[in-house]
Amino acid sequence: MHVLSTTRRTRRAARMTSVLGVTALALTAGGCSFGSDDPSEESGSESGSGSGGGEVALETHDSFAVPDELIAQFEEETGYELVITTPGDAGSLVNDLLLTAGSPSVDVVYGIDNAYASRAISGGVLAPYVPEGLPESAADLRVDEDLLTPIDFGDVCLNVDTDWFRENQMEAPVTLEDLATSGYADLTVVTDPNVSSPGMNFLLATIAEYGDEGFEDYWQGLLDDGLRVVDSWSDAYYVDFTASGGDRPIVLSYSSSPAATLTEDGSASTTAALTETCVRQVEYAGVVEGAANPSGAQAVVDWLLSDEVQAALPDSMYVYPVSDSVELPEAWAQFAPAATNPLEVSAEDIDANREDWLSRWSAVVSG
Repeated sequence: MHVLSTTRRTRRAARMTSVLGVTALALTAGGCSFGSDDPSEESGSESGSGSGGGEVALETHDSFAVPDELIAQFEEETGYELVITTPGDAGSLVNDLLLTAGSPSVDVVYGIDNAYASRAISGGVLAPYVPEGLPESAADLRVDEDLLTPIDFGDVCLNVDTDWFRENQMEAPVTLEDLATSGYADLTVVTDPNVSSPGMNFLLATIAEYGDEGFEDYWQGLLDDGLRVVDSWSDAYYVDFTASGGDRPIVLSYSSSPAATLTEDGSASTTAALTETCVRQVEYAGVVEGAANPSGAQAVVDWLLSDEVQAALPDSMYVYPVSDSVELPEAWAQFAPAATNPLEVSAEDIDANREDWLSRWSAVVSG
């Protein structure tokens, strides 16, 4: 049986899946083989326990919510016992890996996103591994050749409470510029990029839109007009957002969020994503350099790319699978399509400027 070494807090997944429910999966016995049988493909420490036995330690974010039946299937088919550690968000994962570099406490990591990927790569905490089953549809999401494997993606963007805007006879904003020029800032709640992964990605969206020279003025304007900044996504969505009983009808969330706010008959959603404000957040998995069980780590990466796990990601974790061979839930196709042209900041620019951008943003907010 898998072991969860810290309390699993699923900031968006647990609450949202309680609305739609976890899709029942038909698991086929012996349908997949996770991990490489080629010893030449192993990486990390040579003291690994080898395929098919012992513990494999996975460090992931605290929104990890792969269904228990899939974890049990992985353990039964591979012989590994999956030990899961959840220290926090993507930034916490990378910080933990950097602090334990050279003597890691885990074998494999999942949940590093594109805002922090370059820190992990340059920090030397990852070992090379390229899964044979990497789908072609994931190729454009890679940030390196062999250290990080794309597993899923989500679009961080503003959401609106469509019922609130209809009841108040107001037009909802569409773009970031609308937010700044049409009196919407005092209706909006976002999250702090220093402590929130969605907040960091939204900061990147404003940098992509207004550039290094203009993003501070943009944020200053929003703050002057009443923008609210809170620490966590769950506070923003479940405390401040009007759809949850709060007083702000515009919230920083995901393009997939409207699939969790359907009417009782499922014919409509009471919220909508502003897809022109979206920035893409890709989550990666990787084998940890110096892992005690590199074969087990590779097996976990393979498992995360399996059709069963990829198909479960939308309902269990509210992210899009990187594999285009699995079908999205019906509600997603109608109410939660991915952004067609998300805002982008390159991994290289993020790595070179992250701390400076955060410092400058913090100065604006505290000033």
